[in-house]
Amino acid sequence: MTKLRTQTAMLNGREFVFLDRGEGPAMLFIHGLTGSHRNWAHLVNELEADHRVVVPDLWGHGASAKPMGDYSLGAHAGTMRDLLDALGIERVTLVGHSLGGGIAMQLCYLFPERVERLVLVASGGLGRSVSPLLRAATVPGAGWVLPVIASSWVRGQGEAAGRALGFVGWHASPDVTEIWRGFKSLADADTRRAFLATTRSVIDPGGQTVNARDNLNLDIDIPTLVVWGTRDRMIPAWHATLAEKVFPGCRVELFEGAGHFPHLDEPERFAELVSDFMKE
Repeated sequence: MTKLRTQTAMLNGREFVFLDRGEGPAMLFIHGLTGSHRNWAHLVNELEADHRVVVPDLWGHGASAKPMGDYSLGAHAGTMRDLLDALGIERVTLVGHSLGGGIAMQLCYLFPERVERLVLVASGGLGRSVSPLLRAATVPGAGWVLPVIASSWVRGQGEAAGRALGFVGWHASPDVTEIWRGFKSLADADTRRAFLATTRSVIDPGGQTVNARDNLNLDIDIPTLVVWGTRDRMIPAWHATLAEKVFPGCRVELFEGAGHFPHLDEPERFAELVSDFMKE
């Protein structure tokens, strides 16, 4: 896959990085916690022939600025609206993964007139359950522990272990690869601060604190596709059934054996699924 060149816009006086490729009906892809546009880049070549594909790095992630301030779902949704305004896009199909799914639902709630269709991929915001790893980031003292566990020595040990396992035939799954990439990003102090602020805006030690069924009055008719991996260990796949309470009549597709990144486990199937959904 050819490396894709990003663009930079000044939003609220800060640098915001994104991909913008192709022509046709617009699609906005929103990555999850510790992710970036790289989580979706493999889909751009698949979709740009028939669609305008916009893929940002959220504030606090990737190459975008990491300011002090509000990292709530509403703040992120407002930024997505600002990006669409800057690009002259009136309506868009939203594709949100994990945290990005919560942001996408918030965008539907705040600006329903801007949303054509909605695709939720292993989405947050549908139930309380979430990985203990993310719950641990919300306990007191996590800000002191993260610099230690994300230190160069610990990262070096992890990479050495991965190489050793590779010699005996082990290959990292998409879940392991992406989680490790996100973990490495926490070596940067500004990224850590943004990570903690974002996590604590949607999770507490008991689990997810923002629930679309309780907090969003989505009395709007938006065609919705829900995709989940049956072996998701971050957010359980049974949350997919909860989406039907928020979006009655939504289409649910389970990727058997896939983890938290079904769009990376089966990228061709995912691209075809989304392309077909866009035509409905």
